[in-house]
Amino acid sequence: MVLPIKVTLPEHANVLAHTVDISVTGARIGGLRQQLQPGKIISLHRGSQRAKFRVVWVRQLDADEIHVGVESMNAHSNFWGVDLSQETDAKQSTETLMELLKAARVGSAHSD
Repeated sequence: MVLPIKVTLPEHANVLAHTVDISVTGARIGGLRQQLQPGKIISLHRGSQRAKFRVVWVRQLDADEIHVGVESMNAHSNFWGVDLSQETDAKQSTETLMELLKAARVGSAHSD
């Protein structure tokens, strides 16, 4: 989901950017031109919300754009202003399915 954000980078003023993907625990940020290193802490601003995120990965798309993956440093109830409860439900459903498949595989291996 594309959402406009402000990013406070170390040694830089606020820069405008946007999300490419969002989740309860992090995001992929696009529209950056400043090089960042994994492990750096940055602040994201969305409306009146402000939160700290850790850079997890950096990908140079071209000379003028960098994407970064970030993870939240704290739990936020609704930092993005978007209901992500379906994502949480889908993740839990996927995890449950994987456990059932694993159990079925183990059960069939013992019956052979």
